Amino acid sequence: MTIRVSWVSTFLPGAVLFGIALAFHRPAQAVPAFAEQTGRNCAACHVGGFGPELTQFGREFKLGGYTLRMHKSVPLSAMAIASWTHTQKDQVPPPEHLSRNNNLVLDQASLFVAGGIGEHLGGFAQLVTYDGVEHAWSWDNIDIRAVTNAKLFGQDSILGLTLNNNPTAQDPWNTLPAWGFPFTETAVSQTPGAGELIDDPLAGNALGLTAYVWFDHKFYAEVGGYSSPSRGFLDFVGMDPEDPGSLHGIAPYGRIAYQADLAGGTFEVGANVLKAAIFPERDRSSGLTDRYTDWGLDSSWLKSMGKSDSFSAHVRFEHERGNLRASCALVLVGDGTDTNCGRYDLNEWRAAVRYNWHDKVGVTVSPFSISGSRDFDLYDGNGRPDSNGVLGQIDFTPWGAENSPLGPRFNARLGVQYTLYGKFNGRRHNYDFAGANARDNNALRLFTWVAF
Repeated sequence: MTIRVSWVSTFLPGAVLFGIALAFHRPAQAVPAFAEQTGRNCAACHVGGFGPELTQFGREFKLGGYTLRMHKSVPLSAMAIASWTHTQKDQVPPPEHLSRNNNLVLDQASLFVAGGIGEHLGGFAQLVTYDGVEHAWSWDNIDIRAVTNAKLFGQDSILGLTLNNNPTAQDPWNTLPAWGFPFTETAVSQTPGAGELIDDPLAGNALGLTAYVWFDHKFYAEVGGYSSPSRGFLDFVGMDPEDPGSLHGIAPYGRIAYQADLAGGTFEVGANVLKAAIFPERDRSSGLTDRYTDWGLDSSWLKSMGKSDSFSAHVRFEHERGNLRASCALVLVGDGTDTNCGRYDLNEWRAAVRYNWHDKVGVTVSPFSISGSRDFDLYDGNGRPDSNGVLGQIDFTPWGAENSPLGPRFNARLGVQYTLYGKFNGRRHNYDFAGANARDNNALRLFTWVAF
């Protein structure tokens, strides 16, 4: 599509120039951690002293285009996550390159450039990520912003544009998929097979430009769209061009939210929508597209308790209606005989309740549920996508307040996760009709996450 080519050719050079400018523009000189740029410790922007969950100050910093600056600093940062995972029952077959159980892996390692230039341009660019499970390199989340302060109806407001490559990566609340809990999760044990388009498939495989307004520090509205880069570009940045395919024209995205003080904390309620038409595997021979409509509701509440304790609660609901006309015509789904092939509805909700003590110790409980219409073409077993369970996490962040023995750039989080399944891919017992039970996928995960 012509419009897709123009988006990439217009905005990709801007992204490259942004990275170069951060590296060589001395007055701005972005950061290895935004804390160094702003002169605040990690706990000022991040709940519990470690990302990605944002405090109210962190949200304002992001909405303001990452431009607040107090000190000169080096524009690069890096992080790495390693984990050990044990599942209740050995996985058969085992994950590729790994054992049936008790797998110790480097989940990922990333290099960032992040910060602001002047008063109107800033960004967060996870330029390179190494996936230690897939043994592959790729780009990752990018959010580049142009902002200006304005008076609207007499109220202080921010007007902004964001160029990003993952729908919801630009969102300032930790309710939507890109930055929602769990902030790190298993890459080596089985997880439910069903999920919405907005929940990951377009991450890194699309480029979007959206405009937003943050009015009176209360009302948020955003609208824009996403398009697919060329096959050659996606190959260059390490993505699979055929997964999930190429977007037909522009996929519109919209978001609204309202934030207010409530019971001594900050309360937010919002909604989002994404519509997309996709040529699966970039195959246009059928003349048809797979069509998706995703919409969701979300809410959050964050309350500071004392100097360094906090309580947060997040909940989101997402609904997807799909019509996989092209996949059915190409016999990528079904056998070509069912006239209702690939039409489905899918629902997902997830909540997370988290308490942080002294910006060091965090405890989180996160129930989740996936349900939807029966479709034997899309789902194995009994044809249902239904899965549910609860994920619990305890984590320790020793240096969220700039007291690291390795210097102010270094921070770390140690954590323990346990995922308990009540239902998996349609059933509690014998979900694959080969003897597998939902509880077989229960997983214990120990992780280390360092940033510097």
